[in-house]
Amino acid sequence: MNNPFAVIDTETNWNDEVMSIGVVVADSETKEKMDSLYYIIDPEYKVGGMYSNELRLDGKGVCVTDRKQALMEIGQWLDTYHVRKLFAYNASFDKRHLPEYAKFEWYDIMRLAAYRQYNKAIPGSADCCRTGKLKHGYGVESILKMFHKDEKYSETHNAVLDAEDELQIMQLLGHGLNKYDIAHI
Repeated sequence: MNNPFAVIDTETNWNDEVMSIGVVVADSETKEKMDSLYYIIDPEYKVGGMYSNELRLDGKGVCVTDRKQALMEIGQWLDTYHVRKLFAYNASFDKRHLPEYAKFEWYDIMRLAAYRQYNKAIPGSADCCRTGKLKHGYGVESILKMFHKDEKYSETHNAVLDAEDELQIMQLLGHGLNKYDIAHI
């Protein structure tokens, strides 16, 4: 059996500090969600940020704790699933904000989602570079709008819900995890 992988997302406050972390563990073959965790980091979330209104402090399954405790608990939880690969959309951002997770292999979902040769949802009329990369409009929200052909979709910017959206992009792209070797950072 292949080890599961995780999709991770962070939201930062006005001081560029992590104020929330969402993680989804998925089966490496089916890419179906197996479990998820959501942490709000205290006191960093109290600083406020662009997406503070999406934190949902009253939500079921939300843990509010300090950074050290959150990262320790998430790390232990990932270890119970034998996760070694972390995927994120624009992964360099999340990896830079979570240096404590340097032991994991990091992969950037955007590296496939933003390129015509890997993303069948990119229309032929899209403005792309010679490399096949979209010149603009390749954020999570834009990519999901392309796949679903739904202009009303709006990204929540809640870390755990965004991690689920990013997992959905991986599902919709339809590539095996080995295809992401080109997206290793």
